[in-house]
Amino acid sequence: MTIKKTTMIKSLRTLLAHKLKSNKKPKLNHGGFTLIELLVAMIVAVLIIAPLLRFMITVLDTDRKEQAKATSEQEIQAAIDYIARDLEQAVYIYDDSGIHNEIPPLAETTGCNQDNCKPVLVFWKRKHFDRGDTVNGQTIGDFTDENDTFVYALVAYYLITEDETDWLKIGRIGRFEIRDQVIDVNDEVGIPASEGFQRFDLSNPGSTLKEKLNQWEKVAGVNYKTPVQTLVNYIDISPEENNNNPQDICPNDNYLQVPEESEDGFYVCVDSEKKIAQLVLRGNALARITTSQKQYNFLKKQSSYFPTVTMQVEGRGSLGL
Repeated sequence: MTIKKTTMIKSLRTLLAHKLKSNKKPKLNHGGFTLIELLVAMIVAVLIIAPLLRFMITVLDTDRKEQAKATSEQEIQAAIDYIARDLEQAVYIYDDSGIHNEIPPLAETTGCNQDNCKPVLVFWKRKHFDRGDTVNGQTIGDFTDENDTFVYALVAYYLITEDETDWLKIGRIGRFEIRDQVIDVNDEVGIPASEGFQRFDLSNPGSTLKEKLNQWEKVAGVNYKTPVQTLVNYIDISPEENNNNPQDICPNDNYLQVPEESEDGFYVCVDSEKKIAQLVLRGNALARITTSQKQYNFLKKQSSYFPTVTMQVEGRGSLGL
């Protein structure tokens, strides 16, 4: 009996010891990375992340350049389409400086100064007005018995130089237009002409239309109030070695280049007798993406940064006199 009692006591002691041991909280592991482990992890991270960063920067830079090229191409194409639609209404296209003393910049107005603005394309056109058009807040139909009408207008396109830095020169195309008065159904002035406008006079002496129209003069003593407005920016103005366009020549000897022998990104070849003009526009996408002369000089030989468009347009307007 004593032996059994002793055995039971030992068993209870063993059970209690096991219970107490199982109730003890586990010890926390306060271990960490060693300095060597941290250094190895940092080196591995640099080796993986640095190429990824370089790749991302290259992708972003390439995308920026391609976007600049696409924007320039779209703007240049839109500009030449606009000029072409304008020019299709021409009744006469000047091929020389016959009236340059009578138009900006020599005849002053805003937006075109003598030191940075030169006329490139100058022509007379029939300006169509729909009866619903408004001019100076007045509706055309109110003066034409609800009919469409037209007036003659003198239009000039300019190349305006901008010096971005001492080494980077770009340009923009400006447009100037003055028009004749709108006559009402009673042959009275409905809407006045643009300030300074004077209609051409075909009774002037001369054996050709060119001789007659080269005698045109603005209204004496009246200053223009019509500004030269910007049509498109980032036109290339660069020396000949930057010009990679092989089409920068006039078609034949019947055409005269205006401005003469220009290397800039906007000029025309004009056959006044046939009312035909070949337009040449060259953009400068590179000027959009860099202000670094070193990078500019490195990339300027790539013609893709200088999108060029040409278009031949025939004036379809007629002198309804």
